[in-house]
Amino acid sequence: MESTSWVANHTWRTDFILVGIFSESKHPVLLCLVIFVVFLMAWSGNIILLLLIHSDARLHTPMYFFISQLSLMDMMYISVTVPKMLIDQVMGVNKISATECGIQMFLYVTLAGSEFFLLASMAYDRYVAICHPLHYPILMNHRMFLLIASGCWFLGSVDGFLFTPITMTFPFCRSREIHHFFCEVPAVMKLSCSDTSLNETLMYLCCVLMLLIPMTIISSSYWFILFTIHRMNSAEGRKKAFATCSSHMTVVILFYGAAVYTYMLPNSYHTSEKDMIVSVFYTILTPVLNPLIYSLRNKDVTRALKKMLNVRSVSVN
Repeated sequence: MESTSWVANHTWRTDFILVGIFSESKHPVLLCLVIFVVFLMAWSGNIILLLLIHSDARLHTPMYFFISQLSLMDMMYISVTVPKMLIDQVMGVNKISATECGIQMFLYVTLAGSEFFLLASMAYDRYVAICHPLHYPILMNHRMFLLIASGCWFLGSVDGFLFTPITMTFPFCRSREIHHFFCEVPAVMKLSCSDTSLNETLMYLCCVLMLLIPMTIISSSYWFILFTIHRMNSAEGRKKAFATCSSHMTVVILFYGAAVYTYMLPNSYHTSEKDMIVSVFYTILTPVLNPLIYSLRNKDVTRALKKMLNVRSVSVN
């Protein structure tokens, strides 16, 4: 018992080494610059979207409230991993303490889990708006969409509180090198010298539920939406409904596809290089794509942006 306690304490006192993506690159300086630009684009795009939704009264609807929550999650999501990675590259440091690793893991898992359920909530919101427009103000009132958003954050935090303590209390007596650019659960678990098969099975079952429930809601919602769109007499109505749903489905496919690869495919499908590429895709690129998808293809958002720019130009003149 004492030896187990000593190993756990020793684990939390020892630093990990993040191998990262720069060690695999032939041009690390250029890659660092590109990631920094992408990070700035993600932050600026999501901040602009948040400001537009907050300032324009016509965007004070459940759909745009959920989009604002998605932007907030994306800003936090990319901030959990990228700044640490860029600072380490500039400073020539690749260490992370066990405490910092645990905090990073908790925030990452919490935000990912919250986004899973938020995307499902957005699909349900579109289902009610398109399939039951007359009942929409009743079914999606102010209290209801605040309750749904709170539920998404709560379920995500449950995921974080579940995975982080279990993963970080394993004894790590092998190499301290994490072949990743942040403390992702599967990458850290590979370093454990104990049997992690039970934890991997539990993680798989939990991820099945975390993905299966939202994906069931999303697929059911869009099946009814497509059926309703097909029955519409108005070509303009079909076009508008399809544009709204297709943009959401693009985000869903990108995010859920990467999550299925990372947490549900057997180890035989995984390599360190593939895992890092997939993680770059959904932790760095998705936060950039989300504001573009929801703004460039949305007339209400572009109208609000033009209005803001016109107000600014008038005040300057």
